[in-house]
Amino acid sequence: MTRNVRPVAATVRRDLACHPVVAWQFQAGLDPVGYYPSYGPLPAVVGVRDQSGDWRTPGHERTLELSDGGFVIERLTDASSPTFFAYDLRDFQKLFGGLVSGARAEWSFERIAEGTSIRWTYAFHPRPGRRWIVALIVRVAWAPYMKRVLARIAAETASATRTA
Repeated sequence: MTRNVRPVAATVRRDLACHPVVAWQFQAGLDPVGYYPSYGPLPAVVGVRDQSGDWRTPGHERTLELSDGGFVIERLTDASSPTFFAYDLRDFQKLFGGLVSGARAEWSFERIAEGTSIRWTYAFHPRPGRRWIVALIVRVAWAPYMKRVLARIAAETASATRTA
Protein backbone atom coordinates (compact mmCIF):
# COMPACT_ATOMS: atom_id res chain seq x y z
CA MET A 1 0.00 0.00 0.00
CA THR A 2 1.13 3.53 -0.70
CA ARG A 3 1.51 5.11 2.73
CA ASN A 4 3.15 8.44 1.88
CA VAL A 5 -0.24 10.16 1.62
CA ARG A 6 -2.02 10.82 4.93
CA PRO A 7 -4.95 8.40 5.45
CA VAL A 8 -8.56 9.54 5.40
CA ALA A 9 -10.46 8.03 8.33
CA ALA A 10 -13.91 7.92 9.84
CA THR A 11 -14.88 6.59 13.26
CA VAL A 12 -18.30 5.62 14.58
CA ARG A 13 -19.33 4.48 18.07
CA ARG A 14 -22.25 2.54 19.46
CA ASP A 15 -23.10 1.28 22.94
CA LEU A 16 -24.62 -2.18 23.44
CA ALA A 17 -26.24 -3.76 26.47
CA CYS A 18 -24.09 -6.89 26.38
CA HIS A 19 -20.69 -8.01 27.64
CA PRO A 20 -17.66 -7.25 25.42
CA VAL A 21 -16.99 -10.98 24.98
CA VAL A 22 -20.44 -11.42 23.41
CA ALA A 23 -20.07 -8.36 21.18
CA TRP A 24 -16.55 -9.35 20.08
CA GLN A 25 -17.48 -12.97 19.33
CA PHE A 26 -20.50 -11.93 17.28
CA GLN A 27 -18.79 -9.20 15.30
CA ALA A 28 -15.38 -10.76 14.77
CA GLY A 29 -17.00 -13.85 13.25
CA LEU A 30 -19.66 -11.99 11.29
CA ASP A 31 -20.41 -12.97 7.70
CA PRO A 32 -20.54 -9.51 6.08
CA VAL A 33 -23.20 -10.47 3.52
CA GLY A 34 -26.45 -8.77 4.48
CA TYR A 35 -24.83 -6.32 6.90
CA TYR A 36 -23.10 -4.16 4.29
CA PRO A 37 -25.81 -3.06 1.82
CA SER A 38 -25.32 -0.66 -1.06
CA TYR A 39 -25.51 3.00 -0.09
CA GLY A 40 -25.33 5.77 -2.68
CA PRO A 41 -22.23 5.07 -4.77
CA LEU A 42 -21.06 2.34 -2.37
CA PRO A 43 -21.70 -1.25 -3.49
CA ALA A 44 -23.10 -3.98 -1.24
CA VAL A 45 -21.10 -6.98 -0.07
CA VAL A 46 -22.84 -9.85 -1.88
CA GLY A 47 -20.48 -12.75 -1.29
CA VAL A 48 -17.40 -14.07 0.46
CA ARG A 49 -14.96 -16.42 -1.22
CA ASP A 50 -11.52 -17.90 -0.64
CA GLN A 51 -11.67 -17.51 3.14
CA SER A 52 -8.48 -19.12 4.39
CA GLY A 53 -9.70 -20.01 7.89
CA ASP A 54 -11.53 -18.80 10.98
CA TRP A 55 -12.02 -15.03 10.78
CA ARG A 56 -11.03 -14.70 14.43
CA THR A 57 -7.43 -15.80 13.74
CA PRO A 58 -4.85 -13.27 12.46
CA GLY A 59 -3.25 -14.00 9.13
CA HIS A 60 -6.37 -15.32 7.43
CA GLU A 61 -7.71 -13.72 4.27
CA ARG A 62 -10.97 -13.58 2.39
CA THR A 63 -12.31 -11.90 -0.73
CA LEU A 64 -15.47 -9.84 -0.50
CA GLU A 65 -17.52 -9.81 -3.70
CA LEU A 66 -19.31 -6.53 -4.32
CA SER A 67 -22.59 -5.73 -6.06
CA ASP A 68 -20.85 -3.58 -8.69
CA GLY A 69 -18.89 -6.61 -9.94
CA GLY A 70 -15.72 -5.68 -8.07
CA PHE A 71 -14.07 -7.19 -5.04
CA VAL A 72 -11.70 -6.38 -2.20
CA ILE A 73 -9.37 -8.65 -0.24
CA GLU A 74 -9.33 -8.50 3.57
CA ARG A 75 -6.50 -9.83 5.74
CA LEU A 76 -7.09 -10.13 9.48
CA THR A 77 -4.06 -8.60 11.23
CA ASP A 78 -5.11 -8.50 14.88
CA ALA A 79 -7.61 -10.39 17.04
CA SER A 80 -7.54 -9.86 20.76
CA SER A 81 -10.75 -11.07 22.39
CA PRO A 82 -12.69 -9.30 23.81
CA THR A 83 -11.16 -5.91 23.12
CA PHE A 84 -9.95 -5.51 19.53
CA PHE A 85 -9.73 -6.84 16.00
CA ALA A 86 -8.40 -5.26 12.82
CA TYR A 87 -7.94 -6.07 9.18
CA ASP A 88 -6.24 -4.55 6.16
CA LEU A 89 -7.97 -4.29 2.79
CA ARG A 90 -6.30 -4.31 -0.61
CA ASP A 91 -6.96 -4.72 -4.33
CA PHE A 92 -10.02 -2.49 -4.38
CA GLN A 93 -11.82 -2.50 -7.72
CA LYS A 94 -14.14 -0.06 -9.49
CA LEU A 95 -14.72 3.27 -7.67
CA PHE A 96 -12.15 2.86 -4.91
CA GLY A 97 -9.60 1.01 -7.04
CA GLY A 98 -8.42 4.18 -8.72
CA LEU A 99 -8.60 6.26 -5.55
CA VAL A 100 -6.99 4.21 -2.80
CA SER A 101 -4.11 1.79 -2.42
CA GLY A 102 -5.78 0.09 0.53
CA ALA A 103 -7.53 0.59 3.84
CA ARG A 104 -7.51 -0.54 7.46
CA ALA A 105 -10.49 -1.27 9.68
CA GLU A 106 -10.21 -1.43 13.46
CA TRP A 107 -12.91 -2.53 15.91
CA SER A 108 -12.51 -1.80 19.64
CA PHE A 109 -14.75 -3.09 22.42
CA GLU A 110 -14.67 -1.32 25.79
CA ARG A 111 -16.51 -2.41 28.92
CA ILE A 112 -18.86 0.29 30.19
CA ALA A 113 -21.44 0.21 32.99
CA GLU A 114 -24.29 -0.47 30.53
CA GLY A 115 -22.39 -3.17 28.61
CA THR A 116 -20.01 -2.48 25.74
CA SER A 117 -18.95 0.58 23.79
CA ILE A 118 -17.94 -0.31 20.23
CA ARG A 119 -15.64 1.93 18.21
CA TRP A 120 -15.14 1.21 14.50
CA THR A 121 -12.48 3.16 12.62
CA TYR A 122 -11.94 2.81 8.90
CA ALA A 123 -8.92 4.50 7.30
CA PHE A 124 -8.42 4.69 3.53
CA HIS A 125 -4.94 5.16 2.07
CA PRO A 126 -5.46 7.54 -0.87
CA ARG A 127 -3.33 7.37 -3.95
CA PRO A 128 -1.21 10.48 -4.56
CA GLY A 129 -3.29 13.45 -5.71
CA ARG A 130 -6.56 11.78 -4.78
CA ARG A 131 -6.81 12.53 -1.07
CA TRP A 132 -9.33 15.34 -1.59
CA ILE A 133 -11.82 13.14 -3.42
CA VAL A 134 -11.39 10.29 -0.92
CA ALA A 135 -12.01 12.79 1.90
CA LEU A 136 -15.16 13.98 0.15
CA ILE A 137 -16.47 10.42 -0.35
CA VAL A 138 -15.70 9.54 3.27
CA ARG A 139 -17.47 12.64 4.58
CA VAL A 140 -20.53 12.46 2.31
CA ALA A 141 -21.05 8.70 1.89
CA TRP A 142 -18.70 6.47 3.88
CA ALA A 143 -19.15 7.94 7.40
CA PRO A 144 -22.98 7.90 7.18
CA TYR A 145 -22.77 4.38 5.74
CA MET A 146 -20.65 3.24 8.69
CA LYS A 147 -23.30 4.55 11.11
CA ARG A 148 -25.99 2.55 9.33
CA VAL A 149 -23.87 -0.62 9.20
CA LEU A 150 -22.90 -0.40 12.87
CA ALA A 151 -26.53 0.20 13.88
CA ARG A 152 -27.57 -2.91 11.95
CA ILE A 153 -24.79 -5.03 13.47
CA ALA A 154 -25.57 -3.70 16.96
CA ALA A 155 -29.26 -4.56 16.56
CA GLU A 156 -28.39 -8.08 15.43
CA THR A 157 -25.92 -8.50 18.29
CA ALA A 158 -28.59 -7.41 20.78
CA SER A 159 -31.10 -9.79 19.19
CA ALA A 160 -28.65 -12.70 19.34
CA THR A 161 -27.91 -11.88 22.97
CA ARG A 162 -31.59 -11.97 23.89
CA THR A 163 -32.11 -15.36 22.23
CA ALA A 164 -28.94 -16.94 23.63
